[in-house]
Amino acid sequence: MPDRPPLPRPLAVDLEGVPETLLWTLYHRAAEAARPDAVLRDPMALGLLSAIDFPFEERFGKATPAWSQWQALRALTFDREITRYLAEAPDATVVALGEGLETQFWRVDNGRLRWVSIDLPEAVEVRERLLPAAPRLRVVAASALDTAWLDELDRDRGVFVTAQGLLMYLEREQVRGLLATCAERIADGAVMFDAVGRRLSERSRAGKLERRDGYAPPPWTWGIDADDRRFLRSLPNVTALDRVRLPPGRGAAFRYVAPLVQRVPRLGTAFLSVHRMRLGGRV
Repeated sequence: MPDRPPLPRPLAVDLEGVPETLLWTLYHRAAEAARPDAVLRDPMALGLLSAIDFPFEERFGKATPAWSQWQALRALTFDREITRYLAEAPDATVVALGEGLETQFWRVDNGRLRWVSIDLPEAVEVRERLLPAAPRLRVVAASALDTAWLDELDRDRGVFVTAQGLLMYLEREQVRGLLATCAERIADGAVMFDAVGRRLSERSRAGKLERRDGYAPPPWTWGIDADDRRFLRSLPNVTALDRVRLPPGRGAAFRYVAPLVQRVPRLGTAFLSVHRMRLGGRV
């Protein structure tokens, strides 16, 4: 972990609603990182967990191996696609929308990229108090829907936008508007996001999803469907919309069953899926 003066005591964090989900994802990512056979090496996540004064297990329940591995595999999927893009555009800018306490910058940094982290002010306050500053890392306190951040990017060297664990908390027209604006303003780049299926979103909005650990995150207000995919493919400058499969994980469920399910078109997008929208000609 980069050098940073130790905090005098753990930082008390009090978040609600969607911003609180950054603690849930950190909790599970750190639980996976603590394993000797972890699918994702993330020592900074472990450091963050010990630096925060928050009743993680009391609030979220016990971190189960399945949920923790899934969170780590999702993060690893984004890591790999960013790294792949940087191999072709090493001086590109990565824009992480709704980044929370993700430590992706330090996992994929090639020494040349520029990184812009965008999140709501209350989330940014926590992030800036816990994570170190870096010369090529800029943090912006704003809604991802306030696309003024596009005006400040160097778009000549490529732009890779990520929205991990974000779009499912927006409304359909907000999602489409945000992605359409990215397609219009970024001539050469990519947008990568995860999504739940439409029916899963509808069940979430109706409060019909069971939570065995007692924690119920905010409802998923948007779920991707075939109409959304047609809309995105029709946008000017969108050269491809690909579904990105999570890599195989540990144990039979993640090594064999999950990869098989992801190959089935309807099943692969019915629950949780990852998508990459290519903009312009770069692969």
